[in-house]
Amino acid sequence: MRLREVPIPQPGPDDVLVRIKAAGVCHSDAHYRAGVSIPPSLPVTLGHEMAGVVEKTGGNVKHIVAGDRVCVHYMAFCGLCHYCSMGREQFCATGQMIGKHRDGGYAEWALVPGRSVFALPDEISFEAAAVMMCSSATSLHALNKARLQPGESVAIFGFGGLGFSALQLARAQGAADVYIVDINPVKLKMASNFGGVPVDARQSDPVRQIREMTKGRGADVALELIGLPETMDAAVRCLAVFGRAALVGLMRKSFEVAPYQNVINKEAEVIGVSDHLASELPVLLELARQGKLRFPAETLRGIPLEAKAVNETLDALERGGDQIRTVIQM
Repeated sequence: MRLREVPIPQPGPDDVLVRIKAAGVCHSDAHYRAGVSIPPSLPVTLGHEMAGVVEKTGGNVKHIVAGDRVCVHYMAFCGLCHYCSMGREQFCATGQMIGKHRDGGYAEWALVPGRSVFALPDEISFEAAAVMMCSSATSLHALNKARLQPGESVAIFGFGGLGFSALQLARAQGAADVYIVDINPVKLKMASNFGGVPVDARQSDPVRQIREMTKGRGADVALELIGLPETMDAAVRCLAVFGRAALVGLMRKSFEVAPYQNVINKEAEVIGVSDHLASELPVLLELARQGKLRFPAETLRGIPLEAKAVNETLDALERGGDQIRTVIQM
């Protein structure tokens, strides 16, 4: 990653120019930098978690005006194709991910489509809003895809940025016990502080621990947020009868499923989760406005818009660590 001076982009009729106040540093950005997932053209400004203040709007944009606090949905979508008409814009025929296919928020300014911009309530900080535009929104989409019902139990594999939000969102949706599976003692302690039931995968098989805690029944919903064959396998094996495993973590490897034992014999479901939807963001923002999704100071680390700080943060993400989320502040 290099720091460059570039011209300030100017909005077209359907665009919004946002002065960035906070941009989250996501594990996906580390994948882009490493070439695991390659942006189609370079150079590109990374950053798909964005919040800031509207500077200018195109003539067709009516729902926000200059000076408004906003956050940005990271998909640029046409709004007209088959998938957009279904409200499933993550599969838009001409869709682009901001910060991968087009310049994003690791910058002082970002030019984004008007339909991707949402008003930000005063109760939510720019830093929290930026993070919410990826990890929180994807966690909410995963819970929606898994059809979580009040009173059901949830097993969350991985307590990073997504798991931190998923725990709070599951509780907000009325989940009973929420089991947090991780190997990091600092994160397990934080999960406990936020009402989760820690499951230390270093101690023994987490599936056995979850079954013991649920008196043999298993979890109604499992979210796999890491992207490892072992944790995807565990997410399926820990399910109760009629359980649903939502797979979110990205990986290139495959994993085996025992069809009769772990799926057919339980009428269980294995569900793929891709990104999130613009229609889910107002619900997410309202939950945060009400304080049901919180980002205390110790969960967010701020860094300046400098190449050294950004590269060091991406290095740390590749190694793994205790921090929930890092945000570039401007």
